[in-house]
Amino acid sequence: MNTIEARAHLNAVIRGHSETLAVQLHALREGLFPPDAAKQMRKFTSGEAAQLLGINDSYLRKLHLDGKGPTPEVTGGNRRLYSVQDLRDLRELLEKTARKPGDYLPGRREGDHLQVIGVMNFKGGSGKTTTSAHLAQFLALNGYRVLAIDLDPQASMTALHGVQPEYDLPDGGTLYDAIRYVDPAPIRDVIRPTYIPGLDLIPGNLELMEFEHETPRALAQGAAGLFFFRVKEALAQVDADYDIVVIDCPPQLGFLTMSALSAATGVLVTIHPEMLDVMSMSQFLRMTADLMDVIAESGADMSHDWMRYLLTRYEPTDAPQNRIVAFLRTMYGDNVLNSPMLKSTAISDAGLTKQTLYEVSRSAFTRATYDRAIESLNAVNGEIADLIQKTWGRT
Repeated sequence: MNTIEARAHLNAVIRGHSETLAVQLHALREGLFPPDAAKQMRKFTSGEAAQLLGINDSYLRKLHLDGKGPTPEVTGGNRRLYSVQDLRDLRELLEKTARKPGDYLPGRREGDHLQVIGVMNFKGGSGKTTTSAHLAQFLALNGYRVLAIDLDPQASMTALHGVQPEYDLPDGGTLYDAIRYVDPAPIRDVIRPTYIPGLDLIPGNLELMEFEHETPRALAQGAAGLFFFRVKEALAQVDADYDIVVIDCPPQLGFLTMSALSAATGVLVTIHPEMLDVMSMSQFLRMTADLMDVIAESGADMSHDWMRYLLTRYEPTDAPQNRIVAFLRTMYGDNVLNSPMLKSTAISDAGLTKQTLYEVSRSAFTRATYDRAIESLNAVNGEIADLIQKTWGRT
């Protein structure tokens, strides 16, 4: 077999593997989410609902007995179960008698600007998509209006939310449609609601790579304009519809990432505390700074409300990791989030069924394992929510 034949054969093998995997993933989805292969969000126990709302379970029970608010599902064991929509309805009810505005509906008020959070790193395994997906869902469950954007052509966050790019996006439907140079579509055309009320999604797929290929051509022809503003300008069309946008950035510093950085008001850099990852991050930060210099020289305002590093897949009993964590905290101080995201089998096991930990019932895991993981996630996401509140001038 000559070299050309070997290459053709390899191409055919890879293509065949890709198609086989797509078919199997589609079959897996249909098996997990019958009969229409659509995901649904689980319901929350009264204890979980009360915790999310920030009230006592006894007060939640009183509301139910008094006929106020939505009627929860009552199981055979007399347990009350609340849907996410029930929680949002309860928030609106409770906000009317809240001690101060925003206790139950913490989103934007007049004068608050849209928060756009870019989650980024260009090294695989840093937990970027896991972080983005859990952050977006946490914010929606806590009463914010959230738009999640999958800007990564690998589309892992898209798949996690029940959309399989190969089957569900045959004719586009990504952010590329709204930022392309020829006949861009309104961004509302590519926004789709998820199974979590309050959380919308712009999915991703390989089509996003077209922006990386088209931008150099457009620049050469003088037709690109300020290309790095394209994501920002597209988001401006729906500015009033959301409190927070969470962008899962591509794992490389290309034109998509540069445009996302220009749109971002806050930047979250995920770090796996291993020496090889930290060494890679050094180059990543240097290249990011160089690219942002170029953008700034073109007239862009590159000031951000905040930038933080998030330690991911952290193992507290790992001595080398602890040395790296201490090293990073010494260098960057308050720029490192206090709460790390712990490495947990619960998060990876939930991923096997295309779910986040917020979508899985506590009963599916060993209680200690679940509690440890969910406490870690809530601490991280709560810290980010606090940053957003401070940006809006609240504590």
